[in-house]
Amino acid sequence: MPDIQILSPHLADLIAAGEVVERPASVVKELVENAFDAGARTVTVELRGGGATYLRVTDDGCGMTPEDAGIAFLRHATSKLHDAQGLEAIGTMGFRGEALAAISAVSHITLTTRRRGAPSGTHMTLDAGEIQDMYETGCPEGTTMIVRDLFFYNTPARRKFLKTDRAEGAACAAAALRCALGRPDVSVRCIRDGEELFFSPGDNKLDSCVYSLLGRELAKTLLPCEGEVDGVRVHGFISSPAAGRGSRAQQHFFCNGRWIRSAALQAALEQAYRNTLLVGRFPACVLYVELSCAAVDVNVHPAKTEVKFSHERAVFDAVYYGARAALEAERTPAAAAPKPSVPKPEPASAPAPKADPFLPAAPSRSAAPAAPVFSGARTYAPAAPAEEALSFRSPTASAFAAPRVMPPPVFPAPARTAPAAQPVPKPAVQPVQTALEPESTEPETPSPLARAPRRRRPPA
Repeated sequence: MPDIQILSPHLADLIAAGEVVERPASVVKELVENAFDAGARTVTVELRGGGATYLRVTDDGCGMTPEDAGIAFLRHATSKLHDAQGLEAIGTMGFRGEALAAISAVSHITLTTRRRGAPSGTHMTLDAGEIQDMYETGCPEGTTMIVRDLFFYNTPARRKFLKTDRAEGAACAAAALRCALGRPDVSVRCIRDGEELFFSPGDNKLDSCVYSLLGRELAKTLLPCEGEVDGVRVHGFISSPAAGRGSRAQQHFFCNGRWIRSAALQAALEQAYRNTLLVGRFPACVLYVELSCAAVDVNVHPAKTEVKFSHERAVFDAVYYGARAALEAERTPAAAAPKPSVPKPEPASAPAPKADPFLPAAPSRSAAPAAPVFSGARTYAPAAPAEEALSFRSPTASAFAAPRVMPPPVFPAPARTAPAAQPVPKPAVQPVQTALEPESTEPETPSPLARAPRRRRPPA
């Protein structure tokens, strides 16, 4: 059986660092949360590549004195917890005092800090948790921490499990974005390889914070959500059922400003969307759960991303009923809105009585017809000279130029001549036979149409 040995402090720090610092995104989360606890109003995160070679976090918080900076990187050194009673109601983002010690154990750190109101600041460098150099310097108020060569020289085994720079850089940006969503009153800027990824205004407005961090396409599909059950208040935004997503990546839950993972909150949200989403679609949300610090335990996970509620049923109901109320309000927007006032139409005049078809219609009194208007007699003007009637075109004129309009021809009126007099034929007078005149002795000419007498055929 092997003998039991006490581990060296350096090896113990490496083991502790493995629990706190899993990847560069863990460093971003711890340093940004420290800036929030220092009362910063502006935080800037800069990284190169995936964040393992260079990572800088700058804030305008309260800063540190030279004495505090000298012991800040020791294990279990913190300014946020003083006794055991404070552990029962934790209201800060960090409280263990292990983050800076774990980060410094696996990287090179350069710290520049200045206390508010102090005439000068402090510059300090550390390697593997040991202070290499420390001196007084001039710097702005706040703290600037630069982390270089994370996992590169004393933990090569951990470096093998890092992903590509693109994946690690995306994880760092996502960690900074979640921290910025949890604190709308703080302006957070993230810069990667000289390019700004996002920027939150820090005006303490949830809608502007969500719009600037999550984008316009997602923000315009969100519905306001609010509810309270037994001292647990829930407020934020949930997505419309028509804008379901293919994963739960856009579900953000915050407990007293801390981003958390909670199966109970996910179940409450999806229960509210039952029978409204297609199979395989999930809602998006940005929900803030606010309750007493004594009613939640954040010391149940090394990375503090999981919490335990003392009254989990009340938290479940607050999320469920708040989401149901928001969905019901979307379904019946017309009933809640006041109806516009429509002016009443004026009563129409009484219709005219119908005429009896069996009685003769009365003569209509129509206006007297207007007197006809006769135009003056048409006259014919004398013909224009031939040279004016012809159109003139310049030899350099364009073929597409509009032709000159010719005046209509004028013809002279023909002279009216009297017709020649024709002789009137005299009527033919036939003689009338009287009784005293003798009859004519000329034989009468038979008519050709007269029928000749039929001859009889002699008998044989």
